[in-house]
Amino acid sequence: MRTGVTTGLERLPRELHPAAWWIWALGMATAATRTTNPLLLGAILAVVAFVVSARRGEAPWSSGFRGYVIVALVVIAVRVALRTVLDGQYGDHVLFRLPELPLPSAAQGIRVGGPVSLEGMLAAFYDGLRLATLILCIGAANVLANPKRLLKSAPSSLHEVGVAITVALTVAPQLVESARRVRRARALRGGSPSRRHLLRQIVVPVMTDALDRSILLAASMDARGHGRATATSPARRIASGALVLAGLCGVCIGVYGLLDATTPAVLGLPTLVLGALAAVSGLAIASRGSGTTRYRPDPWRSAEWLVSASGLFVAAGLFLAGHVNPDNLNPSLQPLHWPTIQLIPLAILAGALPAWIAPPPRLTAPRDPAGARVTTMAAVS
Repeated sequence: MRTGVTTGLERLPRELHPAAWWIWALGMATAATRTTNPLLLGAILAVVAFVVSARRGEAPWSSGFRGYVIVALVVIAVRVALRTVLDGQYGDHVLFRLPELPLPSAAQGIRVGGPVSLEGMLAAFYDGLRLATLILCIGAANVLANPKRLLKSAPSSLHEVGVAITVALTVAPQLVESARRVRRARALRGGSPSRRHLLRQIVVPVMTDALDRSILLAASMDARGHGRATATSPARRIASGALVLAGLCGVCIGVYGLLDATTPAVLGLPTLVLGALAAVSGLAIASRGSGTTRYRPDPWRSAEWLVSASGLFVAAGLFLAGHVNPDNLNPSLQPLHWPTIQLIPLAILAGALPAWIAPPPRLTAPRDPAGARVTTMAAVS
């Protein structure tokens, strides 16, 4: 059941710019990469789930968050299981012992089985929880952002790349929708699928439906003249390509400098900013020579700025907390200490602001104050 969040101001429902949702989600994911504290990671998960429940729409891709939750739980379970079997002893508090498998001398340093300690289990759980948080942050962006509008907002010089990325991002939501339609069709026919015929009755129809959608997408793109090449001077291509390549290298170095506290300060934020400016300049030069145009470009209003700023504020708060007190972000396992939360990491709570700042999504049918769907006479007829 979706949780509706309303304020005193009534706003018209509209779709937020998809780039704003992605900036917010990437800010939350960046904050998750800075910590292994389960309390902070749990706060990030709670904030992301709250925003998704408050602002997800009714499109096919908006119902796939449960699948991302299942994947995140599987990641945590696999990470703990692997650490249990492979070198589970990381401290003095031994929980139990597994039969140890003798290995040849060529595999020195690798141990299968043996004692399993509490510190080793906690280390595996912290790492798995961090990876699960990243998966759910990206899943929230896929659920909240309209992938078709995201493709329309891509720079014209990256239109082909944007199509590939958009198709890749919509694979999981479309598979979820296809599986739902197949289950609904089987329920209408009666009977339940047996495990022996699961492949023929469920998997094959789902994959066939996904393939049919891909063919229809390719046909519609071809009918609209997608991929039409335009004449561009060699100097423009060389200049734009060099700027984009140099900018991407600068962004990679800057991100690495920000994530690694041991690198010089000049390789962090300054390199990231210079790389981003170079990449944007290259894309702008390439877009001038492109013949791709936009019909009704999506507006970028105050709600988009505030939603993006909330995600970036969370990431900046965790970066600041890492410089002030890094032990608070990464609790010690040797010696073993209980995780704590101080004032600065509470900036994570600012990530919940899109539940109120973002405009409410459009619904296919109006709702009454009790939350039930209102069926009009036009819809009945």
